Amino acid sequence: MNLPFTVLLPAILAVLLVVAAIIDARTYRISNRLNFTIGALAPAYWWALGLPLWPDVAVQLGVAALVFGLLAGAFYAGMMGGGDVKLAAAVSLWFPPFFVAKFLVWMSIAGGLLTLALLLAHRVRRQPGRPKVPYGIAIATAALTILAERYLNHFA
Repeated sequence: MNLPFTVLLPAILAVLLVVAAIIDARTYRISNRLNFTIGALAPAYWWALGLPLWPDVAVQLGVAALVFGLLAGAFYAGMMGGGDVKLAAAVSLWFPPFFVAKFLVWMSIAGGLLTLALLLAHRVRRQPGRPKVPYGIAIATAALTILAERYLNHFA
């Protein structure tokens, strides 16, 4: 285990998540370059943790592929943007399967609250159509919650 990198890399992830949330709030887009960077840093984190290729890294890749597949269905249904799907899959590379499940639950809760708040604001302003939802904010919030849990909950 390479202790400095096990602290530094999650800190870099946290900064990238904040950047993704800000960019998504401003432009309703999350760039492929940012998603790629988040995903590409995950193997360095695995190496720092000393994860064996089999089965741990294979499980990480499989879970991220599953998240991508599930959320691609939401994209196809028009409920999420493509950048959001890629961001959630890239973030899934960073967490073990149990924490990915927690991440998805927190993401759903944060996304639901964000959607309700934006819908309410949209209705109060009496704007036509459906409001745009920068779901990257919900993804970043959920991932930051999981990252913070490591430091806030000493029993995790």
